[in-house]
Amino acid sequence: MKLNVTTLEGKDAGSIELSDAIFGLDPRVDIIQRCVNWQLAKRQSGNHKAKGRAEIWRTGKKMYKQKGTGGARHGSARVPQFRGGGRAFGPVVRSHAFDLPKKVRALALKHALSAKAKDGGLIVIENANLEAAKTKALLGHFTSLGLTNALIIDGAEVHVGFAQAARNIPNIDVLPIQGINVYDILRRQKLVLTKAALDALEARFK
Repeated sequence: MKLNVTTLEGKDAGSIELSDAIFGLDPRVDIIQRCVNWQLAKRQSGNHKAKGRAEIWRTGKKMYKQKGTGGARHGSARVPQFRGGGRAFGPVVRSHAFDLPKKVRALALKHALSAKAKDGGLIVIENANLEAAKTKALLGHFTSLGLTNALIIDGAEVHVGFAQAARNIPNIDVLPIQGINVYDILRRQKLVLTKAALDALEARFK
């Protein structure tokens, strides 16, 4: 699969051959969905908590005598059916994370990349270097490239000036290659990869 390479200024910088094993797959929604669910479950805080009857501070004295009242039998005021009592089967602090095999995660990333390439949402730029960390200047470059909602993936390290200029632009995410993930790829309209990011991806899936 061949794709044109552009510079940050929007000029032509030749073309590059993309690996069909990474960008040429027929996207499977079920695999991508499994990975997205895994990511979203893993990032849930899980700190919701309700007190059970054992955690309520209340007297343990029997409310009234067992027989002769004409009412139901009760022994504790901490039970859920009374106001101020503990909650039955309430939420507890826990982790929502579950396991997903590494091979499935890697396959889901390939399918997400292939989906972007198939939909025409993949752009390759020569590099993401910006000498002057000016948001206005970078916004002009994005306008020339037609980027309003994009995820930009650079090599092992993101250029400092580029990252500083991009952090105040809405709907633009900048990540190093280590941070590439299925959810962020899908939530943005365009995926922008530098040549360094492409080399790192091919080395990762080699």
